[in-house]
Amino acid sequence: MKKYILLFLFSSTLYSQIGMFGKDPIVNKENFDKQKMHYGYYLGFNNLGFKTDYLSVTQDIEVQNTIGFNVGLVGNLRLTEFVDFRFEPGLIITQRNLIYPNIVDPVDRLREVKSTYVYFPFLLKFSSKRTGNIKPYLTAGLSTALNLGSNADAPDDNSNDRFRMTKWTSFYELGFGIDLYFEYFKFSPTIKGVFSMNDELIRDNDPNSQWTGNVQEMKTRGIFINFMFH
Repeated sequence: MKKYILLFLFSSTLYSQIGMFGKDPIVNKENFDKQKMHYGYYLGFNNLGFKTDYLSVTQDIEVQNTIGFNVGLVGNLRLTEFVDFRFEPGLIITQRNLIYPNIVDPVDRLREVKSTYVYFPFLLKFSSKRTGNIKPYLTAGLSTALNLGSNADAPDDNSNDRFRMTKWTSFYELGFGIDLYFEYFKFSPTIKGVFSMNDELIRDNDPNSQWTGNVQEMKTRGIFINFMFH
């Protein structure tokens, strides 16, 4: 998380040093945010993991996160001068590797959890006053996602090397970003945290399963870094 924040701040500082975001810049797209609605798209990266709670004390499941990919659209509705409603549907591709340290067999010890989410976030954007060509903002809201790789309907479970998750997941989200106004477009780098509100694990058919028997709940947690163009 610290690396992402430092990268974000470094990028913003770099922009402020190159004239266009200096002391007295030429103001770009001065009336852009006065539109009732505007649209855009985003590309980005994600780093998702799991928060796991257990029924009894045990050696934790080790979660190895990988870098995933985000792509989607942005619809922005202006509510007031400083508050907007934003809908950002997209596609989220990610993979998490679960290591079960108590399992001896190396094949059974690893479970690769590949997920492709169709993602529907509903957010409020709280902006500060624009200064030249820069406007910081915060976002907060709720989202739901359909996991196309959930295996929820599969009769096989971990005993047949099939990890199962719920199809639908709900999240709450918190984030921050900066609107940067260029001559022909607005660029908005954003960092946000996503936190699942429901248990996503489907238990194995055997209640004493070595993979799921001791898990009380398993919830997605992670970070999105998106680059929006309006």
